[in-house]
Amino acid sequence: MSAAPTAKPTIAAEAFLRALADHGTDYFFANPGTDFPPIVEAFSRARKTNAKVPRPVLVPHENLAVAMAHGAYLMNGRPQAVMVHVNVGTANTINNLTNLSRDRVPLILAAGRTPITEKGSFGSRTRPIHWAQEMFDQAGMVRELVKWDYELRQPGQIGDVVARSVEVAMAHPRGPVYLVLPREPLSAPMPEPVGPTKPRPQAAATFPDPHAIATLAEWIASAERPLIVAATLPGNAVPVLSHLAERCAIPVVTHNPRTVCLPSSHPMHFGYEPGALLVDSDLVIVLESDVPWIPHLQHPPAGCHVAHVGEDPFYVRYPMRSFPSDLAVQAGVVNALEALMAAVEPRLQMAEARIAARRARLTERMRTRRAQLAKDSAAGQTISPEYLSRAIGEAVGDDAVIFNEYPLRSDHCLREKPNTFFALGPAGGLGWGFGAALGAKLAAPDQFVVATLGDGAYMFGNPTVGHWVSAVHNLPILTVVFNNARYGAVRRATLSMFKDGAAGEDDGNTLANLSPAPPYEEMARAQGAHAERVEKPADLPEALSRARNAVLIDRKQALLNVITPY
Repeated sequence: MSAAPTAKPTIAAEAFLRALADHGTDYFFANPGTDFPPIVEAFSRARKTNAKVPRPVLVPHENLAVAMAHGAYLMNGRPQAVMVHVNVGTANTINNLTNLSRDRVPLILAAGRTPITEKGSFGSRTRPIHWAQEMFDQAGMVRELVKWDYELRQPGQIGDVVARSVEVAMAHPRGPVYLVLPREPLSAPMPEPVGPTKPRPQAAATFPDPHAIATLAEWIASAERPLIVAATLPGNAVPVLSHLAERCAIPVVTHNPRTVCLPSSHPMHFGYEPGALLVDSDLVIVLESDVPWIPHLQHPPAGCHVAHVGEDPFYVRYPMRSFPSDLAVQAGVVNALEALMAAVEPRLQMAEARIAARRARLTERMRTRRAQLAKDSAAGQTISPEYLSRAIGEAVGDDAVIFNEYPLRSDHCLREKPNTFFALGPAGGLGWGFGAALGAKLAAPDQFVVATLGDGAYMFGNPTVGHWVSAVHNLPILTVVFNNARYGAVRRATLSMFKDGAAGEDDGNTLANLSPAPPYEEMARAQGAHAERVEKPADLPEALSRARNAVLIDRKQALLNVITPY
């Protein structure tokens, strides 16, 4: 009679995955390499034992994996995990890791490490790359972009390492962290049995200084021409800002917005450029905005009060930022807005006549603005980005979640609800939108998710990998490519400086020209997508309808390659 098989001891990789799951991590996005055998073993054991682990999501490019983790976090508010292959895999994450860092997104980014030992240990080096891929300081590659980094030394540490990584990532202001996991300790047996991990408590957003709030409330009550400039607000801040702006008749400009800060139809939503409102203001409230205006082009007038409000109103991780500031309110934005509204209300009785007059002026200004917007988005001889943006908004509806990487004209694509629009962050690392949309669909499968991408951004987003991920993981989204066959940002920047120079002679197209454009619709169709090329304005509404129905009814990914010569 044969003896019963001896139970295999738990290895640190199993404890790693269990700790991630216990801390609320839903997905483990991975692009593996030779450092992954302990992770593969841990997931394989979990399938047999039904152990609690995050869902593994294979993503064959690291840049896309990080973007997917970002999109998933935006849907559920929980930090996700990405693991990549040693230094080379880490290098491929840096582009989108920069976006997450500036957008304050918590991410547990893990990477393997060249095996520490050359011989004599379980997991010692077995391939030539294990010498060439070793670095003196692997984490130094990302240290400027992460809040914290650590290399696993002993298998028994792994639970505490995960707890610390989540604790730091979720501390306000949030941000990514980096773990280095050599395969010897990751594959080593645990000294004690692995049990459930109790997550450490997360601190609530801070409350503002009452004196600072009182000062700002006084400024609002006495201002003739106040202005709010916002960029990135959580969904629960939108109703509070809506009430404050309406009650006090304060125009709101969302400069370089990354989220819905105010419903498009709100009577105080004055678009996306500070413009004349800024240069005529006597009070500017900068609300979670790193760059509220471009000092080289415009600035508030002399004597204008400027207040900065946010979790980090100083943007201390920006090497240089010198916007004028008369008051700084450092607090969670919802707490700050609620406190400000409570402090302003008793002071408004003496200002009612001033507010009424301001409201009348702004109402007339809004009427003129909306008439011009309607004119600008009318159909023409070709598909303009304004017309395309309006058509997308009308086709996808108020509940769709749009991920925009540059081309969408927000003035023309109306967004009424919080958390229905997310844009590429201030760092501008291309290749974000496609992956973020896929990650959002993974975390919120019942949502209609739309990615609006420039043709350059689409190519940066590893489209072959993205369409594969969409098909394999059953993530049907609608992708609309604004195809102008050029890097628009490069061209515009060139013309802004050298329109009258030699570069202007070919309209700034040198190093910006992407023609002839590949047949993007064929690339998507090859991986099972509903895909069309659209060139005529009259064809656009029906093409959008077909693509929408392909996603919502047929449950398949869709792509429109829309020719927009701008």
